[in-house]
Amino acid sequence: MELVFLMVVLGVLARGLQARDERRRMALLGEHLAHYQIEKLMETLTEGYMRALGETDPERQAQIWSMLDSAEQSLSEQFTRFVADFARTDAQEARVSRLPLSIFYTAWLLPGNTFDLRKALAVHAHGITRAVANAEQRAPKEKAFTLLAELFLMQHTCHWFCKSKGVASARLVLRHQTPYAKVLDSVAPSTREAYCAVVAG
Repeated sequence: MELVFLMVVLGVLARGLQARDERRRMALLGEHLAHYQIEKLMETLTEGYMRALGETDPERQAQIWSMLDSAEQSLSEQFTRFVADFARTDAQEARVSRLPLSIFYTAWLLPGNTFDLRKALAVHAHGITRAVANAEQRAPKEKAFTLLAELFLMQHTCHWFCKSKGVASARLVLRHQTPYAKVLDSVAPSTREAYCAVVAG
């Protein structure tokens, strides 16, 4: 009976520590994101792309693509500034657990099983900037798919930092009906290579 009680107490304590660690990470990321409209711009682009892809009139479709240019540029600029701002975060505070499930204070307990969020965000900033600039001269539809993949992967990384890789992947499917592997396969090759190098260590 005492053993059962001890296990319950330890479970409650562990859950409390886990929740506290998650709140700390969410507050840290939220504090930096609060200065920007990145999420709102992502919604604008996602909805705009859906409208453009569903438009049957080529002239009207071209107008929609053109109207989204300013939102794309604004998102790229804001995200680049956000990454520069977040780069000043303490290295220990910016560690992300590579474990599939979240374990409290992994950065301190298992530092070898973590990666640096600052480096991952820098990779995302580069990928988003290249996609917006359309460095590969893709057609508007292909450009939109690439940029969306870059944005979804970045969002996955942020959720991974706040919760865990498993939760981030589940949210990706729930919100965008796209599995993590598919998003990773859809970003630019340079993003994928640099991203995998960071998260795999």
